[in-house]
Order: sequence, then C-alpha cells, then structure tokens
Amino acid sequence: MRLTTKGRFAVMAMADLALYGGCGPVTLSSISERQKISQSYLEQLFGKLRKRNIVVAVRGPGGGYYLARPSAQISVADIVVAVDESVDATRCGGKANCHGEKQCITHDLWMGLNEALYGYMAGVSLQNLVDGATKLKSEVKTVSINKSMAKPALVPM
Repeated sequence: MRLTTKGRFAVMAMADLALYGGCGPVTLSSISERQKISQSYLEQLFGKLRKRNIVVAVRGPGGGYYLARPSAQISVADIVVAVDESVDATRCGGKANCHGEKQCITHDLWMGLNEALYGYMAGVSLQNLVDGATKLKSEVKTVSINKSMAKPALVPM
C-alpha cells in the first residue's frame, strides 16, 4: 500500500492554502511556486476538491481559492478521499474475494491497516498541519523490535 503523488500533492497544496489563505483567495500559481507542483496538476486536484466542497473558487482579478470551512474542520482523510485516492492495502479492493471468491487468510490484517491509516488521517486536520502537530491526540501504542531476537526456524511438517 502506498499513498500516491496525487494524495500527497493534494495534502501539500491544501496545507499551503490553509497557511496562506487568511488574507483572501490564494492563486494556484502561488501554491505551485511554493510547493513545486505543476499548476496544471493543481488545477485537476482543485477541481475535485471544489466538487467535494472543500475549497471555493473565486473568479476574476484577485481570484483564487479559499477553504470552504475552517481548517480545523478539514481532515487529511477528507482531502485524500476528495481526490479519489485509494488507500487500500488489500488486493481485492475490500471485497473479500482476494482468493478466488473467498477471503484470503491475511484479509483482516490488511483491512485493519486500512482502518488504522484512515483513522489516523481522519484525526489530523489542516489546522494540525499548520500548527505542526501531526500526531494524534489519542495514545498511540508503539511496538519495539528487538534486533537481537533470532528468526524462528522453519520446521517441515
């Protein structure tokens, strides 16, 4: 599983908009310059974001884009979903037919990862990004790996 350029660029551009959009609409050319993202690519992304009511477009001189709601109310997940980004670790697209018509033995593992990743992105708002606080407010358990542990031997059955 990976988040593609489309999702990463959309989040970067939206964080830029949240940071610089306090004084009025922000042009895509200014976002393009600051974030080093092609303006034509941004036009495609912002078209999708506008359709999902995440940004509002202002036409004419002095035009550009601004957030459709406060940055604290827009999550990273909202942005990624708006640009049609799939964050799915399963090979079946979540349909549970990964092994023919049956669910594979690791299906629940990958579905759990999907849910955890989506939950994390849903818990991070644009305001968190602007503030530099991208960690979830809830307790996150970490697992440490002891590098000195020997790998288990495979035993024939």
